[in-house]
Amino acid sequence: MPLPARSTFACAGLMLLCAVPLARASDAAELTLYRSDSPALYAASGDGSVGEGYAVAREQRTLALKSGMQDLTLGDLPLYLDPEAIALALPAGQARVVSQRLLLGQGNEAALTGLVGREVDVLGGSGQSLANGTLLRAGNGLLVRSALGTTLVRDYAAVRSSGGEFPTGASLRLRVDAARAGQAAATLSYPTAGLGWRAAYVATLEAGQACRMRFESRASIANRSGRDWNGVTLKLVAGEPRFAKPSGPQPMMARAFSAKAEGAMPEQSSLADYRLYTLPHAVDLPDGSVSQVPLYAERGLACERTALYENGNRWTPPQPMLAPDFDTGGGNAVESTLRFTAFDSLPAGYLRVLGSDNAGTPQFLGEGRIDDTPKGSDASLTLGTAFDLRGERERTSFKLDKAARTMDEAFRIALTNAGPSARVVTVREHPSRWREWALASSSIKPAKQSPDLLEFKVNVPAGGQATLDYAVHYRWNAE
Repeated sequence: MPLPARSTFACAGLMLLCAVPLARASDAAELTLYRSDSPALYAASGDGSVGEGYAVAREQRTLALKSGMQDLTLGDLPLYLDPEAIALALPAGQARVVSQRLLLGQGNEAALTGLVGREVDVLGGSGQSLANGTLLRAGNGLLVRSALGTTLVRDYAAVRSSGGEFPTGASLRLRVDAARAGQAAATLSYPTAGLGWRAAYVATLEAGQACRMRFESRASIANRSGRDWNGVTLKLVAGEPRFAKPSGPQPMMARAFSAKAEGAMPEQSSLADYRLYTLPHAVDLPDGSVSQVPLYAERGLACERTALYENGNRWTPPQPMLAPDFDTGGGNAVESTLRFTAFDSLPAGYLRVLGSDNAGTPQFLGEGRIDDTPKGSDASLTLGTAFDLRGERERTSFKLDKAARTMDEAFRIALTNAGPSARVVTVREHPSRWREWALASSSIKPAKQSPDLLEFKVNVPAGGQATLDYAVHYRWNAE
């Protein structure tokens, strides 16, 4: 059918220059993902790709080579590549890469970049076919080659892929010098943004007086790279490598994923100063998805819950602080904290803590971030503010003797408990007027004492209150 004159332009003589064979991506790809805490990667809303995170991809590509110099296109690449780090490994002696150019899949024709080199049908506003053939170029119009010649279509309504696929992303144009014709198995490797992972933990507290919990470990894997990844071998790196370059250019509904075989867990190993987790099965990572896979098998863990009233922090002043009103203390909130010992290397991530209500239904109690935690180390987080507990801190005396270079200071801490059962509140005080101090007196013996900490365990009866009195003596020399 003849095409309207306003919609097409002949591209005579460009057939040899524009015909660029396409090297399609293999399903046998490997991804190494690095941890990222970017909120944009894991958001359950949004409508586009994200230039955050870091991953290294290795793909097997089959190239149909002719003898001599030729141009090839490697399509279906993610959007946020590092052009300086793309590498194509060809069989020794078969061919060499003369030059390469990365074409970003962005702009009005971004979705068409991956169709370059494929058979397409370009449609007009009423559904009529404007051009049918091999797509040679997508950008400032569509360049299509058919048996009748090459056509440039500027005004069109839709593009249909005859192969049933509609790849997305960027493409890589290569100029290759081949020693001989034939099929070449090449390995394409590149770093890309738009992919990342972080640990996601869930702890469900068990009923009873002792602190016990069921601990689930998962890896949350985000793909906002601008392309799908199907059947990929996945490796996850835990740790913090240094990235000298800034991220590339800057989500959709999350899809859940579980391991294909019950009980199959990632294999853990060392990678220089980091930890490496290799998933036991190939996975699919659709673009605009957040997938989850088990990291460790679910297990029971001992834990420690603390009702904490803390004032000050671990800060040492450069000189004695002599003002009478220095360090008046914080508010009256008593925080609920949780601590446990890592049973294995725990990559950084977020821990959600659940507890059962009177009907036995798990309910959310709090959430916090834990850092990279080696095996045998403690991890702790604050769950929230205890509803029935309150604290109040009052300075009861202060005496300064500049001539003797001494200070004496005393505090009273009153704790109230409106709940139906007695509670133990941990009081942490940080004497911070000067680095040299001693505990002069206390109504309760400290449970822990260090150069920057006094810790007391205070029993507070149900529906009642308890007080703690203590005094600190500071001294310093002329220097």
